[in-house]
Amino acid sequence: MSAPARSNRAAGAEMAPATAALHRAMSYARLTDGGMNPADARILLAETAAGDDWTQTASSLSDRRADAAALALVRGQHRTAELMQRWAVGAALFAQMAENTDTDLKRSLYGRYVDQTRQLAALPTPVLERIETPYRTGRLTGWLRLPRSGCAEATVIMWGGLTGWGAAYLRSADALAERGVACLLAEGPGQGEPRLRDGLHVDTDTVAGFARFVDVVAADPRMGDAIGVQGNSSGGLFAAHLAAIDDRIRACVVNGAPAAPTLPRFRSAREQLAAEVGTSDDDEINYILAGLRFDPHSHPIRCPVLVLHGGSDPLVASPDLQQPFVDAAGDRGELRIWSDGDHALHNHAEERDAFTADWFAGHLMASP
Repeated sequence: MSAPARSNRAAGAEMAPATAALHRAMSYARLTDGGMNPADARILLAETAAGDDWTQTASSLSDRRADAAALALVRGQHRTAELMQRWAVGAALFAQMAENTDTDLKRSLYGRYVDQTRQLAALPTPVLERIETPYRTGRLTGWLRLPRSGCAEATVIMWGGLTGWGAAYLRSADALAERGVACLLAEGPGQGEPRLRDGLHVDTDTVAGFARFVDVVAADPRMGDAIGVQGNSSGGLFAAHLAAIDDRIRACVVNGAPAAPTLPRFRSAREQLAAEVGTSDDDEINYILAGLRFDPHSHPIRCPVLVLHGGSDPLVASPDLQQPFVDAAGDRGELRIWSDGDHALHNHAEERDAFTADWFAGHLMASP
């Protein structure tokens, strides 16, 4: 990789507000959790702090890693090709995150992210397999991560929230695969390709969309008979709702979601929510959010539930906001708190993934 570009900003000058917002939303911990090479993450933060454009810098980093992957592949260095291509996917993911609304640029950048993920799936030793399923007027998509054996006795369906979609949680899927559990990294209504390509948005019936992935897993013998779900960030709300209505779900993890969603106080998150539901009208958004509110008394969950909370999460400030998920499962509910954890526990990613993968394996896989 080349050295960071020269600064376009005078020494000592403050970052532009928009750039500062990007740095708050996409910390070093989040960048690496989402698959970026650590050195690339530092370059992205340093160069954009110095005045360079976020999207262009991240896209350039992605392209360089993709070129390195292609060269390694030509040389027969398949392990290196996979590593480089993973880093290309990670940088492409964050290139598109600078766009909160569904502009033509957003669609183009997301298309590049999908293309990089397809390249990863096309390697001689495939890491991922593309999954699509019909829903309403479009298609839901996902990426299947199988254990090395090519089959599993259990599968976890995992998705993100307002921004982290598709292969964003590939490292979490890796942890599951290492324990013999398959993982379907899903993009539901209001997320990724289903939204940007097919106009599928979140509404009060959105849980039915996520249930389509349960149908996919149940129909594929490679994925086993036991099914778990994990929702990260605001996606945890859909995981809890799905676990409450679908008896096929045998374990549920909620990572960083509030039980009673409200209009965010941060402008970026507010714009992202408007894009997710397909309207910027506050009354319409509040109507949808009210319909998604999780009540443990009317939505009891019969399977084990693990709720993850970060004590330094600016979006979910108190574990009380997540307690309804625990209460819904009764004595099968568990709350795990990292006192210094940030939103979705990006700063404890490796420990988070190990902990949840062990938890899923313990609840979904047959005892030896």
